[in-house]
Amino acid sequence: MNITFISYEVAPLAKVGGLGDVVGTLPKFLQNKVDNINIIMPFHKIVEKNIEKYNLPLEKVYDELYPFSHSLKYPFSVYKSVLPNTNIPVYLIKNDNLFSTEEIYEYPHPEHQTSYFCDASLTFVKTALPDIDIIHINDWQTSLIPVYLRNNYRDDEILNKKTTVLTIHNLGYQGIFSPDTLNVAGLPGYLYNIDALEFFGQINFLKGGILFSDILNTVSRTYAEEIQTEEYGYKLDGVLKIRNEDLYGILNGIDYEIFNPETDKLIPYNFNIKNLENKTKNKLYLQEKLNLPQNKEIPVISFIGRIVEQKGIDLISEIIDYLTLLDIQIIILGTGEKKYEELLLKYQNKYPDKLSINIKFDLDLAQLIYAGSDMFIMPSKYEPCGLGQMYSMRYGTIPIVRYTGGLADTVKEFYCNTNEGTGFGFYEYTSSNLLISVLKALNVYFRNQECWNTLVKNAMKTDFSWDKSADEYILLYKRSINKKNY
Repeated sequence: MNITFISYEVAPLAKVGGLGDVVGTLPKFLQNKVDNINIIMPFHKIVEKNIEKYNLPLEKVYDELYPFSHSLKYPFSVYKSVLPNTNIPVYLIKNDNLFSTEEIYEYPHPEHQTSYFCDASLTFVKTALPDIDIIHINDWQTSLIPVYLRNNYRDDEILNKKTTVLTIHNLGYQGIFSPDTLNVAGLPGYLYNIDALEFFGQINFLKGGILFSDILNTVSRTYAEEIQTEEYGYKLDGVLKIRNEDLYGILNGIDYEIFNPETDKLIPYNFNIKNLENKTKNKLYLQEKLNLPQNKEIPVISFIGRIVEQKGIDLISEIIDYLTLLDIQIIILGTGEKKYEELLLKYQNKYPDKLSINIKFDLDLAQLIYAGSDMFIMPSKYEPCGLGQMYSMRYGTIPIVRYTGGLADTVKEFYCNTNEGTGFGFYEYTSSNLLISVLKALNVYFRNQECWNTLVKNAMKTDFSWDKSADEYILLYKRSINKKNY
C-alpha cells in the first residue's frame, strides 16, 4: 500500500492551524504500517525558512513541469525535503508567481493558486510517483484533486487507478468562488450544476471533494454526525447525507514524544504523574514570566487558540468581569479578529494583576502555558476535533469545554463521588453555562484538594496517541481500494 498525502499545510514546515499539525504527525505513525508514504505540499515562502531552521536537506528533483489541464500554464519545479526526525519525503511544488506571499493564505486569488496546486500535484504524481495507490487529500484546498481524477483523467491509465480519501478538518472553510473558476482550472463546464460543484450560484471546492472522493472522514466521531445536521452542516449537510455510507469519524491524536511533560525541553521543570511538585514550579515560572503575582495557591485559567467566535472567545469576553471578582488569574494566547483582540487588551489594562493577554503566536509560550496552568478553557461554538484539550490533559491541566465535536469525544465530566472523569463542560452555547462550568472546576480546586489531585491524574492517564487512529486510517485506505475495485 503506497500513500501520498497532499496538503496546503504540513507542520512544522508551514502551519496555520490543526490541519498542519495532523498532516505533519499522522504520516509518522503510518510509516511502519504501509509500504511507502510521502507528502506533497506547496513551496510556501515560510517553508524555505523552516527548512533552514530545522537543518533539513533540500534538492531540486524536477524542473519545467507544466500542469496537464490548468489554464495557467506556468511552469513549476519540484523540490524534495523530509519531514523532521523522519525519512518521509516531502515534495514541494514551486512556482514563484503563485506561491509568492509571506503568509500562506495571503495570495489575492486563492482559487487560482489552489486549483493550480491540485493539477500540478497530479501531474507530479503521474510523472514521478506512478505506483501510488491512495491519495489522501485534506480540506477544500486540495478538494479539486478527485474532481480532476473523475473527469479530466478518468481515461488516464495511470491516474484513473488512484483512490482518494478526503479528510474534512473543518467544514466551516469550503473554498467558494465564482463559476468562471472552472474555466481557469481547466475543468469541464458541465460541473456547474447542482449535482456537482454548483453552490448557490457559485462553485464550491469542498463540495466537489465530498462528491468525487472515494472515502470521506472527519476528525472525530461526533463531528461526523454533527455535520450532517442543518446547525453544523454549513449548507452541505444534504450532500454529506448522500455520502453517509462513505463518511467516517477518526479522532485526531497528538505526538506523545513531543508533548511529554517528562522530557519537554520547552518547559523549565519536567514532571510526571508521580512528581506534580514540578508542575507547581512551572506555574510560578509562568506567573513571573507574564508579570502576574506569583502565588501557587491562585488557580491559573488559560486559553490558547484563534481569537474568533468559533473558539468561544465571545463567551469568554462576556464573563471576564465576573471572573475577575474571584481569586484567579487568566492567560490568553493567540491572534484573530481585531475587535476581540482590542477588547481583551482593554480588559488587561483594567485588571493587570488578573489578566495576561498575549496577542501573538508563540509555540514556546504555549508549551509553558499548558504545563503551568491549572485549567484550560475551550468553549467552542463548534470543534471538529480540537487538540488543545488533549495537550492540556497531557500536562495535567484540566479542560473546561463545550461538549461539541471532538471535545465531546475526549473530555468526560468529572464527579468527586466516583473519582471518574477528566474535566468539566456544558452543552448549550451561552456565557452563563461557561461561567457555571468554571465555577464547578474552581469549587473542586478550592474545596477538595484530594479530589482535584485525582482529577489531574485522571487527565494525565488519558491516551490520545496516534497509534489507534493510525490503525483506523489503514482500514479507511483498504475500504477505498476495495471500493475502487468493486
